[in-house]
Amino acid sequence: MLIAPGAAFAQDADAPTADARAQDEEEDTIVVTAQRRTENLQDVPIAITAIGTKQLDDLQVNSFDDYAALVPSLSYKSLGPGGSNVYFRGVASGENANHSASLPSVGTYLDEQPITTIQGALDLHIFDIERVEALAGPQGTLYGASSQAGTVRIITNKPDLSGLYGEVNLEVNQVSHGGIGYTGEGFINAPISDRIALRVVGWYRHDAGYIDNIEGALDFPTWGQSFSNAALAEDDYNDIDTYGARAALKIELDDDWTVTPQLMGQVQKANGSFAQESGLDELETMQFNPESTDDRWLQAALTVQGKVGNLDLTYAGSYLKRQIDGEFDYIDYAYFYDALFGYGAYFYDNAGDYINPNQYVQSDDTFNKMSHELRFTTPGDKRVRLVGGAFYQRQEHNIEQNYIVDNLTDLFVVPTTESNIWLTKQLRTDRDFGLFGEVSYDVTDALTVTGGGRYYKFDNSLEGFFGFSDNYSSRTGVAACFEGPQLDGTPCTNVDKRTKGDGFLHRLNATYSLGDNAMVYGTWSRGYRPGGINRRGTLPPYDADFIENFEIGTKLGLPDRRGHFNVAIYQLNWTDIQLSFLGQNGLTEIRNAGDARIRGIEADLLYRPAPGFSLGLGMAYNDAKLRNDFCKIANPEFDCGLDIDLNGSGDIDNSSEENELLAPSGTRLPLTARFKANANARYAWDALGGRAHVQATLSYEGDRTRDLRTFESGLYGEMDGYAQVGLSAGLDRENWTLDVFVKNLFDERGVVSTSFQCTESTCGDPDGVTAIGGKLYSTVIRPRTIGIKIGKRF
Repeated sequence: MLIAPGAAFAQDADAPTADARAQDEEEDTIVVTAQRRTENLQDVPIAITAIGTKQLDDLQVNSFDDYAALVPSLSYKSLGPGGSNVYFRGVASGENANHSASLPSVGTYLDEQPITTIQGALDLHIFDIERVEALAGPQGTLYGASSQAGTVRIITNKPDLSGLYGEVNLEVNQVSHGGIGYTGEGFINAPISDRIALRVVGWYRHDAGYIDNIEGALDFPTWGQSFSNAALAEDDYNDIDTYGARAALKIELDDDWTVTPQLMGQVQKANGSFAQESGLDELETMQFNPESTDDRWLQAALTVQGKVGNLDLTYAGSYLKRQIDGEFDYIDYAYFYDALFGYGAYFYDNAGDYINPNQYVQSDDTFNKMSHELRFTTPGDKRVRLVGGAFYQRQEHNIEQNYIVDNLTDLFVVPTTESNIWLTKQLRTDRDFGLFGEVSYDVTDALTVTGGGRYYKFDNSLEGFFGFSDNYSSRTGVAACFEGPQLDGTPCTNVDKRTKGDGFLHRLNATYSLGDNAMVYGTWSRGYRPGGINRRGTLPPYDADFIENFEIGTKLGLPDRRGHFNVAIYQLNWTDIQLSFLGQNGLTEIRNAGDARIRGIEADLLYRPAPGFSLGLGMAYNDAKLRNDFCKIANPEFDCGLDIDLNGSGDIDNSSEENELLAPSGTRLPLTARFKANANARYAWDALGGRAHVQATLSYEGDRTRDLRTFESGLYGEMDGYAQVGLSAGLDRENWTLDVFVKNLFDERGVVSTSFQCTESTCGDPDGVTAIGGKLYSTVIRPRTIGIKIGKRF
């Protein structure tokens, strides 16, 4: 799918003339590499949205949230910057994305290298980007484990040997109900010799806050005192500072071989919470502990491309290090467990006096990701074409989360910590290996068939410590430790698990050309997500889950190159769904929840009724439902009754734990709207010695549920549908650009995610026992933002 007209080629050294800019607006040629070959978007027989450099600039795309709104098949939930989880085509179970839970179902790539870490993708500032490609549906054969439901690829502009040029931009904006934001960004492309070029990019962006942390107090029944947050009350306290740089070299060794090393890094510091709290006014929360994240990452990447005979070879390798330091409020856990169950009685000091049971979290998460891929392609103009290769990836997540209660008695403090009531310190390692290949054969001049496969292996482990001291709990934490390897900074080891698996994925496709710029295609493909570890000792590892995709589609060019119309219809069968939720002690549990079926349609239209005038429309409809009863205790029969063989021994197990029905067959899958759409209208004309334009955009996201489970879904409530309207106008003259814009014109409060601080049945307070009721947090889209942007090309 194509968002709006425009080419996605490398920039010329000379600034374009007004005539060249007008011609560029009439182009419908975007080149993509989704199938590991350079192809025209309209010649690729898959559902793909591609947003080129010009469209990214025109649509004021700065971050993930901006381009996510433009992809109809994509949905997401977010707790704030760097904390988004991405879904395609309704493949979402409401998982909480905990550090020891399932891997993402959508892969994100920066150029040729994967950048999806265990808890989600990087929130990269979008500037000097050649295009963003969003590939809907399983991409398992070419992209592997992290592309079960789809893939997002961010392709940077590469160093260019053609000449010295660059660009700088400055932006200032005002957020309604908030403060002032600003951005400075620029790049320079410089040939060093006739075979070496350097491209350096830098940016600094300040996003103003708009959530107010209002003053208030909580009364703890056991402690018998009131705790105030007056020292932390602040307006517009969720501001963000993002800065980073990218440097790349293009080295032509000879006419056949090119080496492109690249170094890229970013720092994103976010303050406060990005959710409004139930029971308060819009854009208000009441937090009692400091909240912030400091997300820093650095990626070193190397791409080598060349020819051996008639084979094109590519090596793509990278090393990514990401460090996230965070501090978070966790007072809801302390308050509700005291108000409902009297747990405040366990919080006293060394003298035996009750203390403030207020809890907060300090986290230290380190990610290391190494990947290597070697692949080859045969010439694209031959009747038989082949792409194949090998892939290896190893990613580690060093997890440290300190749940702190100040002045806690030494009896209850977790050993090796100063005042922790709970410590999580674990090392998670996920390893993936794959051999892949696809062969395409032109049966006739019109008919092409493609068959592909991937052999995969995964090997995932989790080791370390989690829990309380042995004086606080006789079952979890230190009390559950055993002999084994011990991580630094832990009192002992109570989790040391490993799970492995392998298998085969396939993709079959038939494409029939209907003539110039028109085709129909059919695809049968499969994607997977590796199995993993349940850290609770009584639970077994969870199995891999799979998606089987049946899809037919057409891509049609309109007469006289006035645009195109693309449509895809599909059914996805999702088996052995990995569902994660908070269980006892707030621990994430992952169960294979049965099967789901998703039926949907995606379509987009690009139409140019007159010179300089273009209309773009895109939509997706997904009907996603559970096909089996989901039981608290999984069993092959999906039987939620008591008289079942739960342990496979042949004996009926009527244990003390009731096998509760959590969600019946037919339950709608969460987090994805049935209907999502976007539209764009743009008109450009010659004016004032340059090229002027006006533009209007609309994106709509329908209503969504938050959780698959019936009871919990009722506590969360429904996330209502919302629409965002954007307007912009600008002038491009003599290498200068001027744009004025407004995003979210009608100041909508669209909700992208909801959450509780602890288990829903506790922090949701379903029986209304506490004075304040349940505390639900809703992450909302950014309020109306009005800005002006000035740029200079040289």
